[in-house]
Amino acid sequence: MTQISTEILVVGAGLGGVAAALAAADSGRRVVLTEPTDWIGGQLTSQAVPPDENPWIEQFGATASYRRLREGIRDHYRRVYPLRAEAARVRELNPGAGRVSKLCHEPRVALAVLEEMLAPHRSAQRVTLLPRHRPVQAHTDGDQVTAVVFEDHEGDRHTVTATYVLDATEDGDLLPMAGIAHVTGAEARSEHDEPHAPETADPTNLQGITYCFAMSHHEGEDHTIERPYMYDFWRSYQPDFWPGPLLGFSAPDPRSLEPVPRTFVPNPDVDPLDVDADQSADAGDKELWGFRRILARKLHTEGAFDSDITLANWPLNDYWLTPALEIEGHVDAETVERAHEEARQLSLSVMYWLQTEAPRADGGRGFPGLKPRPDVTGGAHGLAKAAYVRESRRIRAVTTVTEHDVSMDIVGPYGIVRRHDSVGVGNYRIDLHPSTGGDNYVDIASVPFEIPLGSLLPARATNLLPAAKNIGTTHITNGCFRLHPVEWNIGEAAGRLAAFALDRDTTPHAVHEKDELLQDFTALLERTGVERHWPDVRGY
Repeated sequence: MTQISTEILVVGAGLGGVAAALAAADSGRRVVLTEPTDWIGGQLTSQAVPPDENPWIEQFGATASYRRLREGIRDHYRRVYPLRAEAARVRELNPGAGRVSKLCHEPRVALAVLEEMLAPHRSAQRVTLLPRHRPVQAHTDGDQVTAVVFEDHEGDRHTVTATYVLDATEDGDLLPMAGIAHVTGAEARSEHDEPHAPETADPTNLQGITYCFAMSHHEGEDHTIERPYMYDFWRSYQPDFWPGPLLGFSAPDPRSLEPVPRTFVPNPDVDPLDVDADQSADAGDKELWGFRRILARKLHTEGAFDSDITLANWPLNDYWLTPALEIEGHVDAETVERAHEEARQLSLSVMYWLQTEAPRADGGRGFPGLKPRPDVTGGAHGLAKAAYVRESRRIRAVTTVTEHDVSMDIVGPYGIVRRHDSVGVGNYRIDLHPSTGGDNYVDIASVPFEIPLGSLLPARATNLLPAAKNIGTTHITNGCFRLHPVEWNIGEAAGRLAAFALDRDTTPHAVHEKDELLQDFTALLERTGVERHWPDVRGY
């Protein structure tokens, strides 16, 4: 077993983990960054999810480093791809012209840009990246995590010791390993008096996961995949709260819960430059091909691409039958693995259904020309390398953000809860997908929010910090804190906080408790490009 020592260990190289490593390295600290897959970037890359962002993302509402990531993606397309001249000149280029985001793009492009951002720190040996390393054990001494043991893809084990440990895993994996007080699933309404919380707590009630997949369409060709072994099950499955079979083009509208038909028209003959991706005006989710399109062929010179590429992250392939999270006393590792396999089978079944049975506008059935694109996602059959995880374990925090802090119905149409200890900002609707507890969508209006430093501080642990979706939110408020720019902001703040604590020979909790330290830390965040407060914004 090898031994590695560092100042800051970041476990998980999703968006929060990469942001944390960049912030800590930029502060001059040595970082070990680990990742269970062979791609950094998490929900943006290995999970293949285009960014979900606030309506004002092009002007404000994100950190400077997140903006560098976004502009790096656009610059990559301008430098490398055969864009039409008029498309290349568009300042706010949307490479996929998808409606879910102003920056729909291919996962590999984001991967390339993230690797570029880390490259100078890796060359300077400030950041050591360990891909295909998953945490299997944590050593503790009182309220401190002293070391984390990892297993690599060959089964060898490695121990990393660090002064600070940041949990940026997709599921909050270090929390149970290190005995950190945490929450899973839904809290009871009595705990925080949240209007949308259930009467009784349910630690196994988690939002569904999704194995996204990429595909293109080639008329006249046949790319039909082998019939998935669970196809018969998924083809006949109808949830109690669904208007028909799950594998169909009718699904609840997330906001009204009324049945709404979806359409599916591959490679529509429209100019992608005319697409306006503004979810505050139009959710854009009723036309499935264009919703999460990640490459628009008509943005490029004629003949460069014979098809768009789109991403399936739809109501059809959300999986919620079984919790995909190990929970002591409730869900074991074998059950979690079965849940992931069933989720993969669901997505493959959606692909097969689209190819063979889905209704076409001309009255026919099936689109055999749909081609899975493993070259785009890096995963078998075009599936993403990893499941899109919406809900993680969450720390018992010094500050817990509740529905009372973010719900428009409670705060008011132009209300913002101002945080003196804000370490960033975010905004998105409270967007909960169907859950393992049998809940339908919960999708309600929220207001722009500020991220309190207290939500990054475990109630007791002194040297472990959450750096992703595992901060002090609830089952409800996780619905608006789980998105790309917010996860990045959380990771960046955690990385800066660990480095600041080392610089000042203090602790993260002391930074929160002592006014002088807090003022110095928040001033540092502002100097390094973190927006801590919202301007007066309207129209959300």
